[in-house]
Amino acid sequence: MNTIFSLSSGRLPSGVAVVRVSGPDAGSAVRAIAGGLPLPRRATLKRLRAPDGCAIDDALVLWFPAPASFTGEDVAELQLTGGTAVVAALLRTLGDIDGLRPAQPGEFARRAFDNGKLDLTQAEGLADLIDAETEAQRRQALRQASGGLKALAEDWHARLLGVLGETEASLDFGEDEEDVSARLVGDQDAQIACLAAEIEAHLGRYRFAERLRRGLTIVLLGAPNAGKSSLVNALAKRDVAIVSPEAGTTRDLIEVHLDLGGVAATLVDTAGLRDNTAGVVEAEGVRRARARADDADLVLFLCAEGKGEDAPPGALVVQSKADLRPSGERGTLRVSAVTGEGLFELETVLIDHARTLTGWGQDATITHERQRSALAGCRDALIEAGGEVDAVLRAESLRLAMRCLGQLTGRVNVEDILDVVFRRFCIGK
Repeated sequence: MNTIFSLSSGRLPSGVAVVRVSGPDAGSAVRAIAGGLPLPRRATLKRLRAPDGCAIDDALVLWFPAPASFTGEDVAELQLTGGTAVVAALLRTLGDIDGLRPAQPGEFARRAFDNGKLDLTQAEGLADLIDAETEAQRRQALRQASGGLKALAEDWHARLLGVLGETEASLDFGEDEEDVSARLVGDQDAQIACLAAEIEAHLGRYRFAERLRRGLTIVLLGAPNAGKSSLVNALAKRDVAIVSPEAGTTRDLIEVHLDLGGVAATLVDTAGLRDNTAGVVEAEGVRRARARADDADLVLFLCAEGKGEDAPPGALVVQSKADLRPSGERGTLRVSAVTGEGLFELETVLIDHARTLTGWGQDATITHERQRSALAGCRDALIEAGGEVDAVLRAESLRLAMRCLGQLTGRVNVEDILDVVFRRFCIGK
């Protein structure tokens, strides 16, 4: 197997860059450029040199001999000055060493998976951790990267294996031992039902976790000049949308990213809703607004006049331009982008909705559609096994349930999805 190397610390220039080397020739590569290996897991300052003896930089070198490393192979990490020319010189030097080549996207994580250091759910959690933008996303991703779903899957697998063993054992009992076989079947029914119920509970929390991972979509709807663009600017705390007294200023969708108490959200400003549009472009903007609202997690309906009778079902109605309306309906949420009235209350309401929609505080485990599909297959096979009288057919359903669990964690052949998972990583991750 080739030894791979890559920049692992992100975009240059930076104060410090980290270059990772992994594979059987990692040790000889470090000896060649640093004059020797440091003690395992101890940062040591060394001068890195090209083959001609020219100094590249002074760097902290760390050495992780196999199997006690991220990839399970010999791994070296070189922490050096994050200048573009400095890192380029080091990568060029490493590339000139026989047996070394640049890593492909996600190859370090793929090797960790192949060497049993990560299962597929942990790899997905690690990729989510890299992509996390809010505190809630970070916590959720860290739970999965730390093996939260893996531990559950291993427990389910062990219990399934026990039930399958009992089922196959019941096939060995003859007619004279029917009472023993019946007791085994009764115990299996209880265990299968318990497993199916546990898995169903986790499947029920998937939609919350998936929303948290991808972020919520909140769409602003309302008539022209209802104050949507002004509210977007106020919530974003910067000018992102054009504000004008002219009706129909907003034609296309404008998106702003928000952090609602730890939940990522995209706030979408839309064209004002009216039947008599001023032209083809505005009509298309209205169509897009309605379409985006249909797919939104939450719709905010702004009305400068009236009580929001035209709001779609489930929308949160907000009376805008409160500075021009001295009073409003009791209990109605009123805001003014001009004076700031009601903005804090609106943000509080949005945070509450965001946390409700993402199951805030729940220990969610399934965060990807691939995981949900595999676990749903396991649940369905368990339900089928629980309703099967014939022991042979029950055993086959239990084997199918175990294969689905194997697809979840990567125990079984899942080559068709491995590239999709690991290419989510930046090169070197």
